[in-house]
Amino acid sequence: MKLIYGVKDKPKFGQLIIFAIQQLLAIMTATLVVPVIIGNGMSPAAALVGAGIGTLFYVLCTKAKSPVFLGSSFAFIGSMLAAFAGGVSMSLGYLGLIIGALFAGLVYVVIAIIVKFAGVNWINKLMPASVIGPTVAIIGLSLAGNAVGDLTKGSIPDVQASPLITVLCGVITLLITIVCSVYGKKIGKLIPFIFGILGGYAAALIFTLIGNALEIDAIRVLNLEPLKALFADGITINTFLSVPDFTFMTAKDGFSELNDAYIGTIAVAYIPVAFVVFAEHIADHKNISSIIESDLLVEPGLHRTLVGDGIGSFLGAIFGGCPNTTYGESVGCVAITKNASIYTIIAAAIMAIIIAFISPFIAFVNSIPSCVMGGVCMALYGFIAVSGLKMVQGVNLNLNKNLFVVSTILIAGIGGLTLNFGKITITSVACALILGIIVNIVVSKGSDQE
Repeated sequence: MKLIYGVKDKPKFGQLIIFAIQQLLAIMTATLVVPVIIGNGMSPAAALVGAGIGTLFYVLCTKAKSPVFLGSSFAFIGSMLAAFAGGVSMSLGYLGLIIGALFAGLVYVVIAIIVKFAGVNWINKLMPASVIGPTVAIIGLSLAGNAVGDLTKGSIPDVQASPLITVLCGVITLLITIVCSVYGKKIGKLIPFIFGILGGYAAALIFTLIGNALEIDAIRVLNLEPLKALFADGITINTFLSVPDFTFMTAKDGFSELNDAYIGTIAVAYIPVAFVVFAEHIADHKNISSIIESDLLVEPGLHRTLVGDGIGSFLGAIFGGCPNTTYGESVGCVAITKNASIYTIIAAAIMAIIIAFISPFIAFVNSIPSCVMGGVCMALYGFIAVSGLKMVQGVNLNLNKNLFVVSTILIAGIGGLTLNFGKITITSVACALILGIIVNIVVSKGSDQE
C-alpha cells in the first residue's frame, strides 16, 4: 500500500493535531463503552487515560515502529465482571481488575521471553498467509453485526427513533466519509472520519431539534443531556474540567479483604483469556505489517510487541480498570487514511490523557448517536476485512490444502463458533484461528500440485 505518511514521517503540527483527533474518534466509542458495560461505577474517562498511557508504553517498547493505538479490550469483559462477582466488596472488585490485568500481562511477558529465544519462524510456519489472512478478515466481519446494529439506534434513553431516520444519519456519515476519502484533496483524504462524524452529527441534530419542536419521538436521534449536564449547576470549574475516577484510587481500599481464594478466582478468569487474545495479537500485527509493508514480528520483534501490549494492558487497568489491546479500528483508520505516522499515534495517546479531564469533549463524545458511529464503523470494519482478504491474494487457492484452511476459518468465524468454559469464552475469531491452525497442520504435508 502506498502510504501518504510512513511510520517515521512527521506531519506539520496543525495537521498532526487533526490526525490525532481522528484516531481518537475511531477508537473512542469502543474504548468508552467497555467500562459502561461493566458498570459498578467504572469511569469511561479513566479508561481513556489508561488507553493513552498504555499506548505510549507500547510505542516505547516497539521502538516507535508499530503505528497502533491500544484501547479497552472486549475479550476481558467476562473476566472483569468476575472481579465484582461472588459478593465481594466494591473496593475489592476494583483491586481484582488490577490483579487480573497483571496476570494477563504476565502471560504476554512469558510468551515474549519464549519468542525472544525461540524466534518467530515457528509462528510463521504455524500461521502462514492462508491462516492469518482469513483470520484478519474475520476480525472485521465479526464486527459487522455491531456496525449494522448501531445504524438502527439513536442515543436518547427510552426513546426509539425511527430506523429510517437513524439509518439515514448513518448513511450520511458513511457517504461523507467515502466522498472525502475518494475525492478529497489533501486534508480531506487524511481526515475523512472527522468530516463524516461531523456531517452525521449535524444531520442527527437537525432531526432532533425538529422532533423536539414538534414533539415527534420518531425523529429524535441525538441525546443532548450530556451537554446540558455541563451547565446543570451553572457555569463552574466542573463545566470545563473534571478528574476521572481512577481505578487505583478505589482499589487501595480492598487490600485488607484480599485472600488467596479471590486471587485464584481472578487468575482463572484472566489467564486463559490472555492466551486467546494472544492469537488476536498476532493477527492484528500481521495486518498492520501488510499495510506498512514491514514485518513487525521480525522488527521490532514479536517479543517487543507482546511486552508492549501486555504491560500496556496492565497500565491501562491501573488507571481505568480495563485491560487494553491493539485496536482493529486503529488499524482500519491507518489503512483508509494511508497515514501510518507513529507521531499521530503518540499525539493521539497524549490527547486521550488530556481530554479525559476536559468535560465538554467527553460530553460531546458521549452525545454522538450510535447510528453515526455505525456509519463510520461500516468503513472501518470493512477495511479490516478487506485487509485480510488482500493477504490471501498470494495464496494459491487452486490447491485443496489451502482451500480447506481458508474455507474452514471463514465459515467458523462468520458462523460465530464460540466455546464457553465456565465464565471463560473463546471468541469466534480465536476459535476460527485455532481451527485453522489445526487444519493447516493436518494438510501441511499435502501435495503442492493442482
